[in-house]
Amino acid sequence: MDDRKLADLPADVTLSAPELLAKGYRPYQRYQVALKGLNGEPIAQQRDVIKGGKVAAVITVDLARDEIVLIRQFRLSAHLANGNGELLEIVAGRVEAGESPAGAARRECAEEIRVAPSALAELFSYLTSPGITDEEVTVFVAAVDATQVPPRVVNPAEGEHIETLRVSIDAAIAALAQGTMRSGPLIMGLQWLALNRGRVATLLGASGRAR
Repeated sequence: MDDRKLADLPADVTLSAPELLAKGYRPYQRYQVALKGLNGEPIAQQRDVIKGGKVAAVITVDLARDEIVLIRQFRLSAHLANGNGELLEIVAGRVEAGESPAGAARRECAEEIRVAPSALAELFSYLTSPGITDEEVTVFVAAVDATQVPPRVVNPAEGEHIETLRVSIDAAIAALAQGTMRSGPLIMGLQWLALNRGRVATLLGASGRAR
């Protein structure tokens, strides 16, 4: 029986300096990897990585009205993958230099739904696709007043044209079973909410409690 801790562990690895293969929206780099194998023998690998960096994603809930605020916007990658480019999502965005994930979460709420959260709690982090990118998402739950969310938000500097949706938490969780949503942060966020709905008010404190 393997009694090692069930957790990701540091690797015994040596990396070359990154070779820049291309630079577009994010840098695309190549590394030469010298890894110590399970039997102690060295393993040589060549790996390419898209430098995605840190991302904050936010489950925005209005517990007074039993609602969640979702957003819809065009994603080219989704369009290329399956033809459904108008992707349903939760609030999310990149953590900027010198910014904390919590700070990014608050900023993204203000930018994408035009409402700053009255309370915020960190939930979990995950790697989106560790075979190709170092992008790591930290998911938060936030208390918002859904009545203050406008139906559409345009951020010209970011090229964002966002439709906002106020839906009941029950309807959002039920939609998981339909298999019609593909956004990872949204699916994980709703799964977390389905499992932990009874704890949300406590996590968010007085600002998150239903009135």
